[in-house]
Amino acid sequence: MVMDTQPMEIPGNAPRIAVIILNWNGERLLKEFLPKVVETTDRRISQIIVADNGSTDASLDYIRDTFGTEIAIMAFDKNYGFAEGYNRAIKAAEGYEYVVLLNSDVATSNGWDTALLDYMDAHRETGACQPKILSYRHHDTFEYAGAAGGYLDKNGYPYCRGRIFATCEKDCGQYDNIADIFWASGACLMVRRAIYLDAGGLDTAFFAHMEEIDLCWRIKLAGFGIAAVPQAKVYHLGGGSLPAENPRKTYLNFRNNLLMLHKNLPDGSRSHILLRRRLLDTVAWLRFVATFDFKNAAAIWHAHRDFAKMRKNYHDFPETDLLSDTPECRRNILLDYYVSGRKKFSSLN
Repeated sequence: MVMDTQPMEIPGNAPRIAVIILNWNGERLLKEFLPKVVETTDRRISQIIVADNGSTDASLDYIRDTFGTEIAIMAFDKNYGFAEGYNRAIKAAEGYEYVVLLNSDVATSNGWDTALLDYMDAHRETGACQPKILSYRHHDTFEYAGAAGGYLDKNGYPYCRGRIFATCEKDCGQYDNIADIFWASGACLMVRRAIYLDAGGLDTAFFAHMEEIDLCWRIKLAGFGIAAVPQAKVYHLGGGSLPAENPRKTYLNFRNNLLMLHKNLPDGSRSHILLRRRLLDTVAWLRFVATFDFKNAAAIWHAHRDFAKMRKNYHDFPETDLLSDTPECRRNILLDYYVSGRKKFSSLN
């Protein structure tokens, strides 16, 4: 089944979940991960859709030849990027109650979609959720991008149950409880389609990095919860786009973090939190300069320069300071990690 971005017509007995995998020239990843997704996804409740961003490799031929009509293909005319690609795909997926944003480098496990659906059906106040995310290469270790559910600290630094900065914990069942979290990982994110659209979808200005945290923040501001449901389990390869200290990644992380804080904080706290964060970014800039890493130092400078320009595009701000209202977000994770030596989420409490 091949579709464009026109609204889809879904029969009344169709699956309730659209599992959308965004692809751009990812034939290698599709061959490695898609068979496992097909094998472990319950076709009675989920339709797998590959939204293709104008690939020029043999991605679509592989899908058609291997899976036939089992997988729906949504073919775009060009590469719209991560955020806009998902926005277009989800808008076109009319008739589905839920959508799952699933990275092309994620392997799912038996019952993963059923566990997420059961939780969402039982908790109508929840807008989005994620499974437990483990490393594809080391199944006993949490994966960096989301682990068992994410939070922000008082300065806007992301951390997770199972991962603080670069330290990923072994999975010993310590985070197998369902938890209310601040943000869910875009590696495998289930969200009610209507809420996704009402929240405005992913912010295309971000391009990449932290766009799902920004989305979850907006969903929470709309009054809905975000949850981690570890009864569902997936395995994420991760690290496939840019190395940890690639200057481009440094630029996006620093710029987008400032944008996220600016647009989601109220007038009463935005200025002083951003001032504190920009001072901390200056310390990071000095560290790069001191180690003669001038490319990453320049990336931070460019991030702050571009943030100063882009912030003018945002005019509507919330009245609620969710960072102050959420206990896990009142921490200073820098002090916890580097001064107090608390490398695990469980050691924070």
